[in-house]
Amino acid sequence: MNTENQIKVGSLEWFYRETKPSKSLDKPPVLLLHGIPAQSYSWTAIMPTLAEKGFRAIAPDWIGFGFSAKPDRRDFAYTPDAFLTAFAELIEALEISRFSLVVQGFLGSVGLQYALRHPQQIERLAILNAPISLSAKLPWKLKQLGLLFMGDMLTQDPLLVDRTLEGGSRYQIGEKDLNVYRKPFLTSSAAGRSLLATVRNLQLQSSLAEIASGLQQWQQPTMVIWGTKDPWLSITDVQNAVESFNNVELIQIPEAGHYPQEHWSEKVGDFLQLFLRRTT
Repeated sequence: MNTENQIKVGSLEWFYRETKPSKSLDKPPVLLLHGIPAQSYSWTAIMPTLAEKGFRAIAPDWIGFGFSAKPDRRDFAYTPDAFLTAFAELIEALEISRFSLVVQGFLGSVGLQYALRHPQQIERLAILNAPISLSAKLPWKLKQLGLLFMGDMLTQDPLLVDRTLEGGSRYQIGEKDLNVYRKPFLTSSAAGRSLLATVRNLQLQSSLAEIASGLQQWQQPTMVIWGTKDPWLSITDVQNAVESFNNVELIQIPEAGHYPQEHWSEKVGDFLQLFLRRTT
């Protein structure tokens, strides 16, 4: 069963969802990181699958997203380094020393940077439709959220969640789920301001230079699960990138788009639990 939790780390309040296994099997926990403009809720259908196989599954809302704190940009820079520092402090507060990491989307790049900078902490790595190629670009659907004037207006519209998640996944998302994603934007204007600051400060190209170079030296077991209907990130670029990596398996889901965990959670959950349980 998924539980909802909050923890204060320094001046920042984190919200995270957790599913604990019925019995501990001495396996490292699994941390699942969402992309833009989603939240930890996107992993809730997958987490029980991992728990059934003995894994403690933890999915935080990034700072500025979901139900985590949304500090003013004067207090939190919303740069990759700011997110990395906050994430490192969260892991320390949760008393986790080694874990498997699952990343997705255009904040997945920050998760990848964390893994590359702390390889001794990473048991295994799974990448779902996150930018890993130097040719990856922030799509217009997301880029416009950070533009002067336009971004200020768009990020205050709760329906941006519908348009972005459905545009990226290429499927309609149910009203029950959309209500969860919309709620932070309906509750406070801070959610929109945090999204605006995140997109403006994503520094994607410099992050990708670190990621592309780092993954070529990466040794830990890695699985790339890719929704090939992704309108924003090319499967061809990913195939070319994976060829230069070590110890990486590419799994394609032809029906899925940019957010494969949304509509193909059962399939993604099965791939993940098999990968995490596999003997190296």
